[in-house]
Amino acid sequence: MWKLKIAEDGDFLTTTNGHIGRQHWEFDPNAGTAEERQAVERVREEFKLNRFRVKQSADLLMRMQLTKENPTGMIPSAVKLKESEEITEEAVKTTLTRSISFYSSIQAHDGHWPAESAGPLFFMPPLNEDGGWGLHIEGHSTMFGSALSYICLRLLGEGPEGGEDKAVSRGRKWILSHGGLVGIPSWGKFWVSVLGLYEWSGCNPFPPEFWLVPPSSPVHPGKMLCYCRLVYMPMSYLYGKRFVGPITALIQTLRGELYNESYHKINWNAARNTVAKEDLYYPHPLVQDLTWGFLHHFAEPLLTRWPFSKVREKALRVAMEHVHYEDENSRYLCIGCVEKVLCLMACWVENPNSEAYQRHLTRLPDYYWVAEDGLKMQQTFGCQTWDAVFAIQAIMSSNLSNEYGPTLRKAHDFLKASQVRENPSGDFKAMYRHISKGAWTFSAQDHGWQVSDCTAEGLKCALLFSQMPVELVGEPMGKEQLFDAVNVILSLQSNNGGFPAWEQQRAFQWLEKFNPTEFFEDTLIEREYIECSGSAIQSLAMFRKHYPTHRRKEIDLAIARGVHYIEQTQNPDGSWYGCWGICYTYGTWFAVEGLVSCGRSYTNSPALRKACQFLLSKQLPCGGWGESYLSSQNKVYTNLEGGRPNLVQTAWALLSLIDAGQANVDPTPIHEGIRLLINYQMEDGDFPQQEITGVFMRNCTLNYSSYRNIFPIWALGEYRRCVLYA
Repeated sequence: MWKLKIAEDGDFLTTTNGHIGRQHWEFDPNAGTAEERQAVERVREEFKLNRFRVKQSADLLMRMQLTKENPTGMIPSAVKLKESEEITEEAVKTTLTRSISFYSSIQAHDGHWPAESAGPLFFMPPLNEDGGWGLHIEGHSTMFGSALSYICLRLLGEGPEGGEDKAVSRGRKWILSHGGLVGIPSWGKFWVSVLGLYEWSGCNPFPPEFWLVPPSSPVHPGKMLCYCRLVYMPMSYLYGKRFVGPITALIQTLRGELYNESYHKINWNAARNTVAKEDLYYPHPLVQDLTWGFLHHFAEPLLTRWPFSKVREKALRVAMEHVHYEDENSRYLCIGCVEKVLCLMACWVENPNSEAYQRHLTRLPDYYWVAEDGLKMQQTFGCQTWDAVFAIQAIMSSNLSNEYGPTLRKAHDFLKASQVRENPSGDFKAMYRHISKGAWTFSAQDHGWQVSDCTAEGLKCALLFSQMPVELVGEPMGKEQLFDAVNVILSLQSNNGGFPAWEQQRAFQWLEKFNPTEFFEDTLIEREYIECSGSAIQSLAMFRKHYPTHRRKEIDLAIARGVHYIEQTQNPDGSWYGCWGICYTYGTWFAVEGLVSCGRSYTNSPALRKACQFLLSKQLPCGGWGESYLSSQNKVYTNLEGGRPNLVQTAWALLSLIDAGQANVDPTPIHEGIRLLINYQMEDGDFPQQEITGVFMRNCTLNYSSYRNIFPIWALGEYRRCVLYA
C-alpha cells in the first residue's frame, strides 16, 4: 500500500523550516490490513468503471488514511431539506459541524491539509475514449498528450498491442490518423528530440545566447514571466548542447511506429512549424515564424561554428549558472514540475555524478501524488499554503472557532512556519529574482517563491489569528513579520493599480506575439490578475485597521489604485475573468471581496450591483451555479454540460452575493444556493468531488481537491454569520 508521509527528512535534502509542509508518498508492500487493501482496490475499480463519466479522482487514498489516523468520533446525522423548507440556524450549524469535523480529520500533524494539485495530462496522463490522450482531464485528445503518453507506455514495457482494451494500439492509431509525431507542438518536439525520436533540426530554436543579451533589451529572459523563463532556461542549455539520449533498439522501433513515412525521409524543416489542429490553441503570428526561420537558417549555423562557437560555450555556462542558482534557492524543488524535470536533466547532462543531480533525484517524490486513479505528477509539489489560508478563513467564518481550537492552532503553527524569512541568496537582482522576505509561497517555505495573493491571504490569516485568544490558537506572529509581508505586497503593484502574481511586470505586451507554446496563451510576460489584485487590497485594508500608522500614505494609495483597477477591468456584463479558477464565477468573487473590503457596498457601488446581477443571471434552476472550463478557454461564460451545479462554484457565487449585500435586496437566491450545499453533503461530512475548478494559462485545468470542503464551509459560515444572524 501507498502511505502518505508528512514533514519527513531524507538523504540529500535541505530545508529552511524542518520540512514543515512536505508531503510525499511511499510504497510499503506490508502496510495495511487485508480489509484496507481491499478497500483501496475497490475504490480503484470504481474509478476505472466510471472514469469517462467522472474524470477527476476524489483523492480517496489520502482521505482513507488520514481519517483513520485522526478519527472524529460521532457526528450529527446529515440534514436534508425539502424544496420549500425553511433553512434554520440548526440546519446550518449541523452541516457546518459535520463539515469542519470531517475536514479536521484530514489535517496533517504539521497543520496543513494534504491534497492533490494535478489535472494536466501531460504530467501523468490517462486515456480518452477515442484512444488518445488530452492536455488535461476535461479536454479532448491532443497530439501532445497522446504522443507523450504512448511513448511513456512503451518505455515502461508495454508492447505495441499492450494495455487493457489494446490501449497502446488505439493510442498509436489516434496519433497516426492525426498526422503522426511531426504534429506534436514545440514543447513536445523538445522532449522527443531529447529521446532521439525526433531531430533537433525539426525544432524552432531556443538558443542559450539569449542569456547574453544586455539586460536592458526588451527580449532579455529576465523580463519574462518566471514560469516561462525557468522553463526555457534549462531547455536552452539542452538545445544548445543538442543532447540526445542513447538510440536503443526500442527508440529505433518507436521511430517506425509514430510516423506516417520513413523517419529518414521526413522534411524536418517543414516539421518545425507543423502542429496538429487539436493542439493549436495559440497559433504563431507571422512575425514569430519569420523570427524562428531567421534564427534557424542563419543564426544557428553561425553559432555552432568556430569562432562563434565560443559564444555558445559562454552562453551554456551562463544558462547553467542560472539553473544552479534556482535549484539551490528552491532546495532543488524548482518552481514547478516541468521546470523541475528540465533542471534535473540539465544537471545530469552537465555531470551525471554531480551532487546537484543527486539532490534533484531525492526531491522527485515531492511531486508525486497517489489517488484511486494511480500515480500522478503535480503541477507544483502541492498547494499546502494556498489551501491552508482559505481553510483557516472558512473555519473562522463559521463562528465555531472555539469548538475547533486544536485544528486552528495547528493551522496557525503551519502558517507561522511557512512564511519566507529571507530574500533569495546573493545578488538576487542580478539573477532576475524579486524580494521574498515576508512572503508566503503557494506550497511550503522551502519553495522560496513569493506569490502576491498567497502572501496577501497569509497576512489576512495572521491578522485574524492575532485577534484571537492565545490559549486557543497560540502566540501571534510578530509585527515585523507582518510588516515584511506588507512590503512584499506593496512592491508588486503595477502602474495600473493591479497586482501580478510572482514578480513586477517587466516586459512589453507585444512580446506575447513571440509566445512559442501553441497550447497556452499569455505565457511569456507577467501581467496583473484580478485574483491577486482582490486579495492584495483586502489584506492591505485589513492591515490598515490594525496598524493605521504604518506606511499609511503608501497603503492608502495602493488601495485606491487597486480599487480603480478592479472597477476598470469589470466586463460589461458585470463579471471579471478569472485566470486561476473557472472562471467568471471565480474572478468575480475576488473582485467583489476586494471592493467590499475597501468600503464599497451594494448601495454605493454600481460595480457590485452589476456583479450581483451577473451572478443571478447565471444561477441554475436547482439553485446552484456550474461553470465549464470552456469559459476559460473560449472567454465566454459556459454552463456545465446538462446544467449541472458545481458546489465549489456555487460557494464562490454565494460568497460574492452575501458579501456584496444581495441579502438586503432579495435573499431568496442565496437561500436556494445554501439549500443545495446542505443537501449535497455526504454521510461522513465530506462533499462529493465534481468537475475541476482550477485553471492556468487559459487552456489547462488544475484540480484542487480540498476546494470541495473549504468553500462550502466558507459559504455556509458567511450565511450563518451575515444572513441568519443579521
